[in-house]
Amino acid sequence: MIQRIQTLYLLMAAIFSGGLIFVFNLWTETSGKVVAVPNLLNESSLLIKTILFAYIISALLSVISIFQFKKRQLQFVLGRVNMLVNFYLLGVLIYLSLSVSGETAVSEKGIGMFIPIIVIVFIAMANKAIKKDEDLVKSVDRLR
Repeated sequence: MIQRIQTLYLLMAAIFSGGLIFVFNLWTETSGKVVAVPNLLNESSLLIKTILFAYIISALLSVISIFQFKKRQLQFVLGRVNMLVNFYLLGVLIYLSLSVSGETAVSEKGIGMFIPIIVIVFIAMANKAIKKDEDLVKSVDRLR
């Protein structure tokens, strides 16, 4: 059934990782340069491209996981993989924010730096609800 609470959590995770990355900036340097995902589209660095790729993969995994409601185990595994992608993304963002030219050049962290944390929380809540549904189905099968 698609009208479960985990669908709402996964939809929120997809919206955060697929849509809000284009709204919020990642950080602002002391020179006034704003580092945001739309500004990173012109960059040629491989590490910058992995940020965009990881955000897109995270959003796609959330959407795909929504439609796997009949296969709860696969939905759970996709959630775990999505968490790993977001932990990787968080690590890359922290690395980039701390290793920009002149470590003190990063003056202000943006909300975009915390999007992977928010997505991880939503996916964890979705996985908890999926596990609860799976346990309910197993307990009903035991009674038969």
